[in-house]
Amino acid sequence: MPAPADHTPAAPGAPAGAPASPLTALAPGPVDPAAPWGMQIAVHYDKVHPARRVDVAEAAARAVVALLADPRAAEGGPWHEAVAHWRSGRIRKLVRRARGRRWEEVGALPGVTIAQDGPTGWAQARARALVPGPVRPLPPALAKTQVQGTHFPHGDRLPPPPAAVTAAVERGAASDGAAPAPPIELGAESASAGALVTVEVTPLETMTSGKLCAQVAHAAQLAWQSPLMPDGLRRAWARDGYRVRTAFPDRDQWEAAHRPVSVVDAGFTELDGPAETTRAFW
Repeated sequence: MPAPADHTPAAPGAPAGAPASPLTALAPGPVDPAAPWGMQIAVHYDKVHPARRVDVAEAAARAVVALLADPRAAEGGPWHEAVAHWRSGRIRKLVRRARGRRWEEVGALPGVTIAQDGPTGWAQARARALVPGPVRPLPPALAKTQVQGTHFPHGDRLPPPPAAVTAAVERGAASDGAAPAPPIELGAESASAGALVTVEVTPLETMTSGKLCAQVAHAAQLAWQSPLMPDGLRRAWARDGYRVRTAFPDRDQWEAAHRPVSVVDAGFTELDGPAETTRAFW
């Protein structure tokens, strides 16, 4: 498993001790020396054919771990210095939504994409984790995507308009003899049965879909990095595509459990931190 190592000399305009990032090399202008580092995660967003939030969060978590485990992030690889530098500090993650041409443009940036199927009737969840770097400036393709207010349907009810499946159901209900509505499986639970790693989400906080993606990804990353995870299990997890099962315990279950990985959010964005948001076990 890759571990943080010595860094290459800083790029012009970068903070002292910071290496150059392959992502920053595609951005206009010099690096902002005051900019913190972060990993950008783009999630595919389509209001007409939406994915469920739990599937998107799991795809984001898998993309992060797949990037960290990628040979390009290993010592001697082109991503190693940037990944190691980021891992040695706060593992900040920023989740952005993209669709259409914006999604295609983000796909050309250095990173790893994971696509994950959801239940019947829901779109495939897609997430791309990008090589870490300073949070500003960003490549134009990424700067044009949106961070705030990312919401995906939970899945326990029909998605809101203009979702195509909802429109079809409403047409069928309003018209006798209409074609049957397309099937859709309702439910907010994870579809990742048999996953080797489980991520639990706190019932004590309310998070947007983007925040949920980041917190589930934090837990998956810390599980992959944990010295408590047996090497054989880590290899089996890799063969399984780093699938995770996201669980939503109730308050009593959450307060009674103790897990090997715990994520505490500092409270810089949505939450009044510090607040424990996710846990992981295997």
